[in-house]
Amino acid sequence: MPWFVNRRLSRFQNELVNKHYDEVESVYRKMRGWRHDYHNHIQVLKAHIELKEYRQAQQYLDMLAEDLTAVDTVIKTGNVMVDAILNSKLTLMRAHDIQVDVTAIVPQEVDILGVDLSVLIGNLLDNAMEACMRVKKKENRFIRIYIDIIKKQLYLSVTNSTEGHVRKNGNQYLSSKQGLHGFGILRIDNIVSKYHGYINRQSEPGVFATEVTLPLAACLENVKGM
Repeated sequence: MPWFVNRRLSRFQNELVNKHYDEVESVYRKMRGWRHDYHNHIQVLKAHIELKEYRQAQQYLDMLAEDLTAVDTVIKTGNVMVDAILNSKLTLMRAHDIQVDVTAIVPQEVDILGVDLSVLIGNLLDNAMEACMRVKKKENRFIRIYIDIIKKQLYLSVTNSTEGHVRKNGNQYLSSKQGLHGFGILRIDNIVSKYHGYINRQSEPGVFATEVTLPLAACLENVKGM
């Protein structure tokens, strides 16, 4: 691969990691703020109940429930890195009225570098979310995510709604984004290749699916040197 492409890919990865960090930090900052205010919320509710203002107490509870939904950690896979990136992306998906179905189980320790795991999952979910946001009818927006360990391999499946057909050049699917941002698909492919994994992309009108499998028996020290 030409040196200038590697250089742009490296810059793209750095930008993506920073973007993911900011998204994760935003979610956890909101969570810390909610927990800090927990005592005050309890005092307000107790005051309403002592004054027999049950309707106001119910309204306050409804408000808290809505506020908590926006910051709740909805997925606990067992892996801190995967939890962080998944929950930050799920918060964004909900904000864009995307229906999400998630099943994810990942060990705390896997033979995959944390930055690679973040870039891989983040890219897959960013691509799925951007495709969904181009679907005009919000009720038709959906993303299905499945992550698990199957036969000593990390298996990731992301299926999402699309608007019409996905562009292809021969057997290669093309990003709808131009310039540096179009490196997302290439970055996914490079990480899969780095870990001697397998990727399969399929599409039909209105639906796009990506499957990735990464062997977990690979030597982490060898990977670091690549």
